[in-house]
Amino acid sequence: MVINKVEKKAGTDIAEQLGNIKSLEDVNKIFRQYMDDEQYSKMESITSIDVRRKIADAIAICRPDSVFINSGNEEDRQFIRNLALKKGEEASLAMANHTIHFDLSQEQGRIVDRTFYIVDDFEDVSSLAKRMNRETALKEIGENLTSIMQGKVMIVGFYMRGPVGAKASNPAIEITSSAYVAHSAEILYRNAYSAFNSEVIRQGHFFTNIHSEGQNRPEDLPNARVLMDRHYKTTYSFNCTYAGNTLLLKKGNHRFAVDMAVYEKCGIEVAEHMFITGINGPKGSGKPGRINDPSCNCRVTWCVGAAPSGCGKTTTAMAGNHFVGDDLAQMWIAEDGSIRAINPECGIFGIVEDVNWEGDPMLMENLRKPGVEVIWSNVLIDDKGVPHWVGNGEEPPESGINFQGKWHKGMVDANGKPVPMSHPNSRCTISSSVLANYSPEAENPRGVEARIFTYSGRDSDTMPPVWVAKNSEGGVVLGACIVSAATATEVGVSGVKRAPWANAPFIPGSLGDYMAAQFKFFGNPLIAPDKKPVMAGLNYFLTHKARGGESNKLLGEKRDVKAWLAWLERYAHNEVGTIETPIGYIPKYEDLKALFSQIINKEYPVELYEKQFSLYVDNIVKRLDLQIDAYSKDKGIPQTLFNVLNSEKSELLALKEKLGSIISPSVLVRYK
Repeated sequence: MVINKVEKKAGTDIAEQLGNIKSLEDVNKIFRQYMDDEQYSKMESITSIDVRRKIADAIAICRPDSVFINSGNEEDRQFIRNLALKKGEEASLAMANHTIHFDLSQEQGRIVDRTFYIVDDFEDVSSLAKRMNRETALKEIGENLTSIMQGKVMIVGFYMRGPVGAKASNPAIEITSSAYVAHSAEILYRNAYSAFNSEVIRQGHFFTNIHSEGQNRPEDLPNARVLMDRHYKTTYSFNCTYAGNTLLLKKGNHRFAVDMAVYEKCGIEVAEHMFITGINGPKGSGKPGRINDPSCNCRVTWCVGAAPSGCGKTTTAMAGNHFVGDDLAQMWIAEDGSIRAINPECGIFGIVEDVNWEGDPMLMENLRKPGVEVIWSNVLIDDKGVPHWVGNGEEPPESGINFQGKWHKGMVDANGKPVPMSHPNSRCTISSSVLANYSPEAENPRGVEARIFTYSGRDSDTMPPVWVAKNSEGGVVLGACIVSAATATEVGVSGVKRAPWANAPFIPGSLGDYMAAQFKFFGNPLIAPDKKPVMAGLNYFLTHKARGGESNKLLGEKRDVKAWLAWLERYAHNEVGTIETPIGYIPKYEDLKALFSQIINKEYPVELYEKQFSLYVDNIVKRLDLQIDAYSKDKGIPQTLFNVLNSEKSELLALKEKLGSIISPSVLVRYK
């Protein structure tokens, strides 16, 4: 399939049109008008004409009282922290370096209904996204951003989304009136002020992000917008404060990275909504010439994995032995035929609901340890200044302040519905480097070698805990067919929904183009035969009820994911056996029993294995039909997807005729 290029400069650059900065003289004039001598001198080291003009346009549009240039030194970082406290965007807590930020109660997630791609009339966008034509966007941005920063300080920061010097890193400017947003950026991204010019020259582009929270009133939320101009790699956000809508370095710029991978670097790069973690092999498996963990003389195999927000991505990332990232990954095919991966971020903006000592001990240690810098959002704060959240396994307080105001045990809303102690999308913002399993490879511009790719969602009743696609085409289809229960990360979304690659909300172009790029990347002959990735499904949300019981509790525990990952690591090195099924390869019981004992010191009864890995054919076929029907309505979907899905369906139905609608692994082995 031929993928059409995005026309880069099809329409007017809205920032240029509204800012009306015509010359270098205009740039310097507006800098002098809004910056004191110290801030002006900082801008002297930013020599890129395009960068300087974009910042000047933003100033001319937003009209702040003053402009602060964040060079990333400790003095500048402290200025931002102090400003967040002074403005009331954050408040200090009992533990040193801990602060709390509350979003408006009506803005506790991404405002997907008010998030748009700015498009020209001739172009397509993803069928799962919203579009706004350029003329309408110009009007909305002009009406809302003009003079929005009066009475405020504009903060300008220069960041790299990835290690400086990495092939797939992207330079980005964050322009905001929110000290909370600027503070978050300093934890989550690499301030690259000193290297910014050289990185813009090396990459030939930069992203621009312009945001203001406005008056931060509930009545302004209907007019909140997140607008993305993919032609000029510029995002605009106003009248909102939740980081997913305002910290545009994150998902806003991820969308641009996805766009570039599909249309500018098709088949050689991908930009994914994936964690990156390293998994130790067996003791004694370490060898010269590869990355090893000297503590156990074992090899390290790197895994990247996709899951929709709120579906255990951070938990899975933390289950590895060597943490690089929990949310985003940029990848490319290197000269040696390996797939290399970097994390655009250097911190965690993690959901804390159900984070506890049993399932997430390394994260909990830092959340409860004095001295570690943490920004909390939308959790409960008790009268002693201590944060609490649902599922933390600790004794909850009787009362406190949370996302909707004063709270007490047993509280209900106007409709009689219980008000939870913390919002399901409450978060912590923390640096990755403080984690006990943090890997210095996170800052390696060469990236890590990605050998295992996992795809998962909140699937309570269909797929087994782990299975491996038979080939790269099956692996791409596996990612395309993620289905998940909706989570609290998106405002106004409920029920079960398709979540292709867990990346669909961030795919600007057509799903067909994105899928074709996936097939081209993972099927690229440049990938060396001994470095081909293992592409697998993960699902640790199966319930007892789905397998013949009555309880909606999980059929297993969160920590079991360590065993599933360990099995995939051994599979990647041909050290475990498999059972072939129509959907791919599943583990043998003996291998899992040994790994459960070795990795998490837990018994794994054969009865549980049989329940978890039995094929419930009718459920799987129903899921396949859902995907076939949905994708048949999209334009330009590669035929390969339908070939794979129909092949799996026909094989399953043939097995059903012979073995029944519920097929256990032991029955499959005897049949084979």
